[in-house]
Amino acid sequence: FDKKMWSQDIEGSKAYAKALKKTGILSLDDMESILDGLEKVRMEWASGTFAIQSSDEDIHTANERRLTELIGEAGKKLHTGRSRNDQVATDLRLWLREQTLSAKSKLSVLINVCCDVAEQHIDVIMAGYTHLQPAQPVRFSHWLMSHAAAMYRDMSRL
Repeated sequence: FDKKMWSQDIEGSKAYAKALKKTGILSLDDMESILDGLEKVRMEWASGTFAIQSSDEDIHTANERRLTELIGEAGKKLHTGRSRNDQVATDLRLWLREQTLSAKSKLSVLINVCCDVAEQHIDVIMAGYTHLQPAQPVRFSHWLMSHAAAMYRDMSRL
């Protein structure tokens, strides 16, 4: 299932290659080769042509294997000082960040729709409920905006 994070794994690997260069572990040529190779791997994933092998344990080994196939020995240097746990934590965090931004965007659209519908139906009266029982009459717009307010609060927590 971790193949859903192929893009995040490549993004994290690119950043890690730059960090390895900055610390002097990678040469400029090796870093550029790794970055170019990772971009080719990204294009294979994006086009649906990336081939997962039975020997690939996870998304990380799959991407590293393919990188090494494309650029040779320099591809093996990307794993220097890097644990699988680091990669998993980074990939998951990057994936969650993207999913959170997507959820916030969709929630924002829903809140705006609620506001528009509430404005259009400002005079509609409906039965309010308490403990699953009909209660006093309320404006539909107020009821709808109470949900929009809760969604706005939840969105601010993302």
